[in-house]
Amino acid sequence: MMLFLLNYCFYQSKLVVYSSRMTDAHCHLNFKAFEEDVESVIKNAFEAGVTKIINVGTKLDSSQKAIELAQKYEGLYATVGIHPHHIDKIPLCHSELVSESKDSIALLQNDNFWEEFENLAKHPKVVAIGECGMDFYKYETNGITDPKLQEELFIKQIEIANKLKLPLQIHNRQAGKEIIDILARHKSHLLNLPGVFHCFAGDMDFLKKVLDLGFYVGFDGNITYKGIAKGETTSLKDLVKATPLDRILTETDSPYLTPAPFRGARNMPEYVIIVGKAIAGIKGVSFEEIREKTIENATKIFNF
Repeated sequence: MMLFLLNYCFYQSKLVVYSSRMTDAHCHLNFKAFEEDVESVIKNAFEAGVTKIINVGTKLDSSQKAIELAQKYEGLYATVGIHPHHIDKIPLCHSELVSESKDSIALLQNDNFWEEFENLAKHPKVVAIGECGMDFYKYETNGITDPKLQEELFIKQIEIANKLKLPLQIHNRQAGKEIIDILARHKSHLLNLPGVFHCFAGDMDFLKKVLDLGFYVGFDGNITYKGIAKGETTSLKDLVKATPLDRILTETDSPYLTPAPFRGARNMPEYVIIVGKAIAGIKGVSFEEIREKTIENATKIFNF
């Protein structure tokens, strides 16, 4: 515990001394992990030099909460989206969806639901649609949500993003081929700067396809971890090396994916500075160059 505290104090001082103007392009301050101290977490991030934070929605209520928080802070922004995990849960919260066997289908066809979604997404502090995408990882809690329903939900959000001229924040876990196929089929619905693949993972071929479609790539605290994640074949460090600097975004995915040396503790937006410094080390360039370029990239995509 003492060593952890010493490390924490050391890194805290380094964050303040060496940083100014960083962007956390993906976090979840609207989640329960920040319920008790979200105000101080945001304050600490700004004081450390993080000047832009994107707080990401994963269903309607968390999207609404992200917007409410964004209204309080100049440098805090929101997204509106339905995460693939939630397609089989959200309808149960809406009284108009009464047929238990058809809940998910009803969600996709429900005009009231999507009208509410679009109204949230039109808020001036909303900078993207997402977190949306597909997830074929088998979780212990809920397994894999029906892939066909995931696809329909993803396509619906691609269409809304096009309608509102907002970029996408894409979630992919072991569903890269399917996501690329969907995006290729709906290429006419993508913006010139279509968005970002959040928390990027995959192989070199997948990276090339993502870049060829015009997407940017988000890297998080897990680039500081050793080895290769379960189900993957290419190390994150190799992916960082292979990604052009003008296509990289810095993220935390707070409260998840806490970078070393704090792995196991709650992640926070201020740790995006550690992510930036890790990218600099992997690519063999200065932190200043990473800082400036990733700010420029985020500004281009999210128009803030």
